[in-house]
Amino acid sequence: MPPKKKKPSLNLRISKDIGIDLGTANVLVFMKGQGIIANEPSVVAYNTLTSEILAVGNNAYAMIGRTPKNIIAVRPLKDGVIADFNTTKIMLRYFITNALKGMSLIKPRVLISVPMGITQVEKRAVIEAATQAGAREAYLIREPIAAAIGAGLPVKEARGSMVINIGGGTSEVAIISLSGIVVGKSLRLGGDTLNQIILRGIRKSANLEIGIRTAEKIKIEIGYAVDPPPKAKYLIKGRNLTSGLPTAVEIEAQKITEVLTEPLETISEAIHTTLEKTPPELAADIIERGIALTGGGALLKNLDRAIAAANKIPVQIANDPLTCVAQGIGQVFKDPQLIQQLTTTKQ
Repeated sequence: MPPKKKKPSLNLRISKDIGIDLGTANVLVFMKGQGIIANEPSVVAYNTLTSEILAVGNNAYAMIGRTPKNIIAVRPLKDGVIADFNTTKIMLRYFITNALKGMSLIKPRVLISVPMGITQVEKRAVIEAATQAGAREAYLIREPIAAAIGAGLPVKEARGSMVINIGGGTSEVAIISLSGIVVGKSLRLGGDTLNQIILRGIRKSANLEIGIRTAEKIKIEIGYAVDPPPKAKYLIKGRNLTSGLPTAVEIEAQKITEVLTEPLETISEAIHTTLEKTPPELAADIIERGIALTGGGALLKNLDRAIAAANKIPVQIANDPLTCVAQGIGQVFKDPQLIQQLTTTKQ
């Protein structure tokens, strides 16, 4: 009798691929064949007395600033990298488990985005957290490349593509060609930084204490990089620093633009420095094709206009800047060659 053919292992037959945009502000999960299946804040809430995990994601975010002293809601990532290893592992397990509902025996292959400026120690921490959270194999991909792919840029071609990805914890500027970053700069400055600066600006100008969630709402509603409408105002509710009582005050959009000037100038300097270091042939491509703006920070009003004016290069906001990194990871899953070229670490 001819020898029986060896059956493929269970893992090979029903293995799942999961992409995770592990952001400081939000986690997006991409499941191969399904698209983006989760987009929740990078927050974990737990009881400090019992160490019990109470909530992750949306439910944990709703607790920020509203909990008794024995319950805290924390962001386990800071500036795009792991600040609290155990809490990050818990958060990853939550998202991986939810993605594999009804398939508890499967250990997925996981591809995780990380900042361009991440260190080897930080890379190992992400890999270890993912494998301990249930991944069979964990790979890393640099965020600017994933963002560029998600924005539809031709990263595999011998042409210069420029992407500016502004996330919650980092802002990264990169020139990409032939599936690699030719020159780039990573700043540990992002949307969270802007929120903190708005919070401090309101405290100084209006003598009002507000929470970080309120600062984010202000950024979304009346945050302009340049040229705010002259009559635009926003009603802010908080605690008066003198009386200690709840108070509501109106603030003009122009005031928010003023407090955001310094961090946006830092991002502008990073763009300028990157362009100065760009090889001439690639610089010609960028002048012709422009700059792609991705990440949640791309939604700051008039930011594209400010960058274009400062650098004399057209700027296009990606169709869905918030999901570009996750969508890019999904595209990588479709191309085995890209996985080999772009992933940086495996375990």
